[in-house]
Amino acid sequence: MSKVLILPGDGIGKEIVAQAVKVIDLLNTNHGMGMNLVEGFIGGSAYDETGSPLPEDTIVVAKECDSILLGAVGGPKWDSLEWDLRPERGLLGIRAELDLFSNLRPAILYPQLANASTLKNEVVSGLDLMIVRELVGGIYFGQPRGVEIKDGERFGVNSATYSESEIARIGHSAFQIAQKRDKRVCSVDKANVLEVCELWREVMEEVSKDYPDVELSHMYVDNAAMQLVRAPKQFDVMVTSNLFGDILSDCAAMLTGSIGMLPSASLNKNNYGMYEPIHGSAPDIAGKDIANPLATILSVSMMLRYSLNQAPLAEKINAAVNEVLDQGYRTKDISAAGDRIVGTEEMGNLIVDAIE
Repeated sequence: MSKVLILPGDGIGKEIVAQAVKVIDLLNTNHGMGMNLVEGFIGGSAYDETGSPLPEDTIVVAKECDSILLGAVGGPKWDSLEWDLRPERGLLGIRAELDLFSNLRPAILYPQLANASTLKNEVVSGLDLMIVRELVGGIYFGQPRGVEIKDGERFGVNSATYSESEIARIGHSAFQIAQKRDKRVCSVDKANVLEVCELWREVMEEVSKDYPDVELSHMYVDNAAMQLVRAPKQFDVMVTSNLFGDILSDCAAMLTGSIGMLPSASLNKNNYGMYEPIHGSAPDIAGKDIANPLATILSVSMMLRYSLNQAPLAEKINAAVNEVLDQGYRTKDISAAGDRIVGTEEMGNLIVDAIE
């Protein structure tokens, strides 16, 4: 039996996670998965409840579980809080606390949604790439950091730092994923101007020697952003730092037509994972039954594949999503003329029915 921590979070988090839990309940009932679900707080809702965006109880329970399913965190309601109390600090905190260093962000264009992309069909049709983002190092965590008064004016600093071992482990993660795909890794950096990226490139070259069956290439991040829009299908696996990965993965997400379709996984060295949609909390549509739950449901699929060793059940979820899309059902964010528009809850029910 596996134990899964459910963290609905903020905004639409509760609605979309509720649909994913329906899928888990079905797998428990019909496929004997035995996933024991426990719920906790994170983000703005955690601050409202406990005064902290990451309560100690959440950390304790997380360490007792086999994986985490997260909805979303944040919203303007908490923007006026001190920096350390904002919802996003809870998200960064749990990543660091559990050492979830490897963030997997697939960008897959479902053929049924090819027309939803803003790019030409021939550019994005058949797109299937994986961005592997280092998640607990780099400029988001480096020291020194902060804002101070210097020479009579405000002065801000953040430090982009990586150790050899931090780079090596994310490199191994990317190469191992590439071995199961098309055996190509593109490492993205800015080695022409940043010393930390010079080290990044050197270590990636060293790691690549352990994977002679995988082709390694390098690309500067500005060119990589351009190439994602110009010819995204040239990539198989992209591996990059925390900051660059944050930006490039959102760029890649929009190639697929909707950020509401894409799941993600954040793994540690033991394949313990936190699984979440890559979209935000969308507080403007919370409670309106229009949010797209498919990325969250597909996050359950990734959980089954990467943390719970249940690839056949992961494929059942993926097949159900394709079946429902084939039938013309869409939430508003991915709809076009002639589609059958459904709400959050109905989309969840349709996926459950398709799995059954």
